[in-house]
This record gives sequence, structure tokens and C-alpha cells, in this order.
Amino acid sequence: MGGVGEEERSGKEDHEKEEEDVVGNMNEQHGEKLNRQMSEASFCETEEEEEDEVKDVPAQLELGPQCSLKEQLEKDKDDESLRRWKEQLLGSVDLNSVGETLEPEVKIVNLSILSPGRPDLVLPIPLETNPNTPLFVLKEGSQYSLKFSFVVSNNIVSGLKYTNTVWKTGVKVDSTKEMLGTFSPQQEPYTYEMAEETTPSGIFARGTYSAKSKFVDDDNTCYLEINYTFAIKKDWPASS
Repeated sequence: MGGVGEEERSGKEDHEKEEEDVVGNMNEQHGEKLNRQMSEASFCETEEEEEDEVKDVPAQLELGPQCSLKEQLEKDKDDESLRRWKEQLLGSVDLNSVGETLEPEVKIVNLSILSPGRPDLVLPIPLETNPNTPLFVLKEGSQYSLKFSFVVSNNIVSGLKYTNTVWKTGVKVDSTKEMLGTFSPQQEPYTYEMAEETTPSGIFARGTYSAKSKFVDDDNTCYLEINYTFAIKKDWPASS
């Protein structure tokens, strides 16, 4: 009797253990499935939220027709507070340089190459370039800087920048981008001088280079693009 009871209890415990294992496996599988579903649901909700965010972005505001700078300056000219606010916003704008058009006009007057102990090399615009003749010669290992002179008229030019790309034997060896700034119209030319640099030196640095320089603004309007060649030699040219 005692043996039979122990066998029955053992069989019952084994059966209960099997049921627990089955239930555990089912819960584990269900949990994994539930987790997958939650993960997928969360992912879908994120995508939907992103779509909702895109939908919620308001359309671009219609600000009405644009006005030329001259029209803006002449508007409400009898309102003293507005006049002072415009002066503070626009700075000292030369009214003689303000036009009727919306687009600014930038005229590059000249480019200058400055080197300590040397006379300034001024290159008037437009440049007279010849692909077979270097526009200028620089001495290897020498310090130099570039200076620009330009006039802004009609309207404010925003984000005027200078870019320059240099090649030697068809291989690009240098690329420069310099932000000049934002300028209001005025009759007097602006000047901007870049930081001093040093020309490369050595036998492999000497030779003829080709270059392309551009002046563009934030609207990607190009005011000047020039292609030219220059040379780096062991010494300055005798005529300079």
C-alpha cells in the first residue's frame, strides 16, 4: 500500500511537472510572440507618428509679394519708430546705391595678392587670361594673402562667399571656401582680406597650376567666375 501510494504521488508530481513545463513553454512562446507584436506595433506607431509629424508641419507661410529695398525704406517713412527699426535692422544703407530690383548686384573690382616685403600684385577685373601664360608667379615657401575689393548695389547680398579650386597636371590639389559675409548696398567698395598662407615648396611643388575662382551668395547666384593659370617657381620673377 505504501509503495503504491508513493508511486501514485511520484506519477502525479511528474505529470504536474510536465504540465508546468508545457505551460511554461507556451507562456515563453506567447511572450516572445507578444514582444514581437509589441515591437512591431511600436515600430509602426513610430512611423505613423513620423507621418503625423510631417502632416502637422504647416505649409510655408505666404508673406505676400516681396518688395525692393528702396520700397521697403520708403514705406511708412513718416513713422519715426518704424524708420528707426529699419535703420537698426539694415544698418547704414547708402540710398544712392539702392535700386528698384529685388536682386542684389555685386561687382568684383579687383583681386590683390599681398606678400610681405613685396609690392601688392593687383589683378583688375575682368582678367585678361591666357591658358598658355601664367597670370602671376609666386615664390615657393613664401607667405601671401588674398584681398578682394567689391561693390554691392540694389539690395542686400546675403552669405557672399569665395571658392577656389586648384589643379596640377589635371589632379585637384587644393580647394578653398571662404565666407565673406552679408553686405548692404553702398557706393564705396568693400574690402576683405583672407588669412595668410604659405605656398608649397620643393621640386614637386614647382610648376604651372590651373585654377577656378567663384563668388556666389546664399541663393547660389554667381557674380564672378574666372579660370586662370599661375606658377610656383624657385624665386620671384625678376620683373616684379
